[in-house]
Amino acid sequence: MLDTMGLIFTYKYEEDLKTLTQVRSISSIPFGGRYRIIDFLLSSMVNSGITKIGMITKNNYQSLMDHVGSGKEWDLSRKRDGLYILPPFSHGDSFNYGANYRGRMEALANTMSFIRRSTSEYVLLSDADIICNVTFDKMLEFHKEKGADITLMYKSGKFTDESYNQFCFLALDKDSRVTDVAINPAKDRKNLCIGTAIIRKSLLESLIQECQSHNLYSFRRDVLQANVKDLKIYGYECKAYMDLITSVSSYFDANMDLLREDIRKGLFDSENQIFTKIRDEVPSVYRNGSKVSNSLISDGCVIEGTVENSIIFRGVRIRKGAVVSNSIIMQDCEIQSSSQLNYVIADKDVVIRENRKLFGYQKYPTVLSKGSVV
Repeated sequence: MLDTMGLIFTYKYEEDLKTLTQVRSISSIPFGGRYRIIDFLLSSMVNSGITKIGMITKNNYQSLMDHVGSGKEWDLSRKRDGLYILPPFSHGDSFNYGANYRGRMEALANTMSFIRRSTSEYVLLSDADIICNVTFDKMLEFHKEKGADITLMYKSGKFTDESYNQFCFLALDKDSRVTDVAINPAKDRKNLCIGTAIIRKSLLESLIQECQSHNLYSFRRDVLQANVKDLKIYGYECKAYMDLITSVSSYFDANMDLLREDIRKGLFDSENQIFTKIRDEVPSVYRNGSKVSNSLISDGCVIEGTVENSIIFRGVRIRKGAVVSNSIIMQDCEIQSSSQLNYVIADKDVVIRENRKLFGYQKYPTVLSKGSVV
């Protein structure tokens, strides 16, 4: 896919993730013990052969910049092409530029100079809230074979009420052409559009200018819905494992899914590696009397207590007598002796004092902000 550039929207659904996005964008939320959410989509693009990727930011992107750096871990630190951070900036009064993007088209207009300078023929657009390990080369082949103007990736199946409230769904004919785009529809649709699209760069530039001239900003409403009859829009089904992070509960569920062997194999036991920022740590230590079951324990941890059905990030210390169940404990946290945690998400550098008891519920886990002392 050397003829394709990638553009990633790094900020979607931040308001729905509350405490987890107070100091970071959704794309840089820690995930799965050692990764960030952005690692999965970024690695998928790199594994597809895309060598020029722009990351469109909105706010709270310092953590994202610290994580991706120059893009070296993804082989994107290059003299030509490579990884670009595209921060919001303001110029002109005719369009609502700046950090408070109203929609994708407004964000794309803000990066118009970057898009125009690219020599790529196609653009792969995607939100950053996707947990997956896929390649997009077959999707591009499908796009070319159909002579499509826009190709949308979708997932077919049954979805939660939350999905119907936040996503758009596609209706397709026998040739996979999109005949209808429904935003927040009634609960009888099965083809969920996951926010990933391929489009010719020249057409994208034209659509951006058209939206700008009419003060339009939504990709879903002002591009897809408005042009479903005029443009050749096709759907491409993703059959690999994929999860979308849109809320605290979906983030919790996606992490807990990693405790299932089949899902771990779908994400990690393939030819396409998921890359992340390297942090060298000593191996984890399990003291006498510690008990660990059905959990992912990252390196650099010291486990003296009990861990059940949990995701434990790097550098965590769980002291003697502490019990951590059904929880996500992020980097460098400390759970002191005789504390009990159940359905808790502890952000980085949290300290739980002795004899504390914190309980949440699977759909409403208790979330502790970064650096909290309880």
